[in-house]
Amino acid sequence: MSPEPALMTLAEVARAIAMKQVSSHEVTRALLHRIAQWQPHLNAFMSIESEAALKAADAADAQLAKGEVRGPLHGVPLAHKDMYYDAGKVATCGSLIRRDFVPSVTSTALQRLKDAGQVRLGTLHLAEFAYGPTGHNAHYGPVRNPWNVAHITGGSSSGSGSAVAARLTYAALGSDTGGSIRFPAHFCGVTGLKTTVGRVSRAGAMPLSQSLDTVGPLARTAEDCALLLALIAGPDPEDSTTSQEPLSDYVAATKGSLKGLKIGVPASYYVDDLDGEVARVLDETIAVLKREGADIVKVELPDQRQLQAAAQLVLAVEAAAFHKRWMIERPQDYGPQTLMRLQNGLAVPAITYLEAMRWRGPALAAHNAATTGVDAVIAPASPVPAPTIEESDVGGGPDAPALLQRLALFTRPVNFLGLPSLTVPSGFTRSGLPVGMQLIGRSFDEATLLTIGAAFQRATDYHERLPKLPS
Repeated sequence: MSPEPALMTLAEVARAIAMKQVSSHEVTRALLHRIAQWQPHLNAFMSIESEAALKAADAADAQLAKGEVRGPLHGVPLAHKDMYYDAGKVATCGSLIRRDFVPSVTSTALQRLKDAGQVRLGTLHLAEFAYGPTGHNAHYGPVRNPWNVAHITGGSSSGSGSAVAARLTYAALGSDTGGSIRFPAHFCGVTGLKTTVGRVSRAGAMPLSQSLDTVGPLARTAEDCALLLALIAGPDPEDSTTSQEPLSDYVAATKGSLKGLKIGVPASYYVDDLDGEVARVLDETIAVLKREGADIVKVELPDQRQLQAAAQLVLAVEAAAFHKRWMIERPQDYGPQTLMRLQNGLAVPAITYLEAMRWRGPALAAHNAATTGVDAVIAPASPVPAPTIEESDVGGGPDAPALLQRLALFTRPVNFLGLPSLTVPSGFTRSGLPVGMQLIGRSFDEATLLTIGAAFQRATDYHERLPKLPS
């Protein structure tokens, strides 16, 4: 167990509180102390609720003293992306339009964590309306990367990635529509799980794309992601798109071995035109997995460029449909980058959108056929390490649009197919920026991804490394 409460993993701190080795009050105060140190450098939090959090922690300690345990997260302080509605509390969704929005409902995923005993620390920053791969926000400023504050965190779950990396929260809910959990995991050096479409309820979470949105955790380890998935996964009467597929024992899965598992390495696309340091980390990661007992094989995947383009098209149309009224009535209240992307969706013909949606089933069937006998596919989460905030901004020069497109090349195909993907910290560049690899699984087989991720983390220490507080 780490001597400093804020540096424990989610699983460690939950056990320590349950065994009364540390109080919820002590843990909450330790995180609030780190938040006070780091927040001026990172801009990771949208709101910090110090007084309410300490009061809730004291209540959790009093319950525990009486033998009353709410659940596996009893007294554990957490903060989440500010797009998960919590009845009676402001949810800005990273926007000006919803700056004062107070929902009357609580999101199912958040309610399940509350029922498990979590303490609310506050809310975390995000890209405006969760629509952006970098972490820029025209209204509230960019979130900064704890490893180098001049660099992006990745979006749209920017605050979630930054806060988990800096040990300001043990874990955080993010959302992934085109890579928004996997980008921050890769760029910030944390573990992020994009779930299968339908695995976790989206009720009470701000919608962006009805076909692509997924809810999932960012945390320090695969074990922590498993603990959270076990709590939030499963059918929900408030969300008719949730699946009845049986759940696995996700926490038990993290104890498994790689022996007998077959991991596919794409022969093209995900290995083409990589930054040299990302290519090096991919090779090193494959070597570790092989050493730990995995069988590494080459796989020939269907044309991923078509999947990437289809995902981009579906996202553009569905996001524009959700925002149409505000775009007409309040266009001045959007940031320029968000408004431009939303307006692009209005220009897509309905027949083109329908063709893309009809192709989704055959595309998934083709992917499944190409990966028969393979337990997971490994690929970089992005072709590049974190660029700087300046060079990836909308006004970052003539190369900025191409850079923004390049960031999402390896994530969007997975969203279009609805598959699960786990991103794990896999190395660092020579300048000290994290690099993450994503494991792409079969539908509803998050358990195998968690097995591989946890085994990799037992063999490496990338997930344990800490950024230093900027001077």
